[in-house]
Amino acid sequence: MELFGIALTTLLLFVSFGFLVGVLFGFFGMGGSFLVTPALLVMGYDTSVAVGSGMAFVFGTAVIATLKHRDLGQVDYKLGALMVAGTTAGIEVGSILVYSLEDIGLAGSVIGITYVFLLGAIGLFVTYNALASEGSADGGGHHEAADQELDPDDIPDVARKIQSYRVPPMMTLSGGIQVSLWMILGVAFATGLLSGFLGVGGGFIRMPALFYLIGVPVPIAVGTDLFEIVISGGVGSYIYGIEGGVNLTIVAPLLAGSALGARIGSAATSIVDEEDIKIYFGLMLLGGSVAVAFRQVAGPLGMPVLETVAFALIMLSALLVSGAVLYSTITTIRANERAAAAAAD
Repeated sequence: MELFGIALTTLLLFVSFGFLVGVLFGFFGMGGSFLVTPALLVMGYDTSVAVGSGMAFVFGTAVIATLKHRDLGQVDYKLGALMVAGTTAGIEVGSILVYSLEDIGLAGSVIGITYVFLLGAIGLFVTYNALASEGSADGGGHHEAADQELDPDDIPDVARKIQSYRVPPMMTLSGGIQVSLWMILGVAFATGLLSGFLGVGGGFIRMPALFYLIGVPVPIAVGTDLFEIVISGGVGSYIYGIEGGVNLTIVAPLLAGSALGARIGSAATSIVDEEDIKIYFGLMLLGGSVAVAFRQVAGPLGMPVLETVAFALIMLSALLVSGAVLYSTITTIRANERAAAAAAD
């Protein structure tokens, strides 16, 4: 049985997959291109269609999630615009490095190894710091609005160091923090360079960079990162769309699922403890690092089955993390309801 020219089972698969990715996208500000494009490639779609349709899905989901984060006051538009300017320049330089490595035949191996170590390093760093903070007396907490005053003790040490360089002009960001414009552009350029070099959207780089390097609260870092993805994803979708690389029979059911998932994931950032967000984020990156490592060794070892294992690992980590997000959200809501009922009695 077919609906809109696509098998019903495939349609339901896309809707379910879209919901899963939508939860991750709304909660972390990343996860779209990291999951969708490889999935479409494994399903046999042409590379241009997989990349173009994946980017169009990322754009649509980012719009949905950003609107929810805007409603929660978790988008810093000024910071987002500055990050777009810096990352655009960084992406251009990163692409030049890729072409230079291609000329000497080292692009694939260098980028793959960099991806494995970068995902693993960020995942370990974020998870370790989140677990350490969770065990301390002042760990955790929520930051629901961009204009909420930020406790200086909640700012990471590296971010405090960067904020201490008072190089004019100074910019006042969410939470009342002040950072030099040049520091923001420098961080944006560095993340854009890595994004352009690795050929990814860069959400898994920008989100922790906004928190650990600039000092923006995690929920606002997620919302601002999504705002930036709306701009970059829109441009990318247009470029691929005019070349016929966007397949609407793929994008539409994915967006149908993500429309609900992204709003749930976005809303969860103001419900789930902030340290839990960082722990889930770190664990997801660690799972991705192991999966990419399997894909890298599959060719040299002559074991294509490892590519299937890698894809299964990515999907399993996404399923487990999104499930953990939903579980934490539900248990937190129930705990708050019980506390409110006890207080009323």
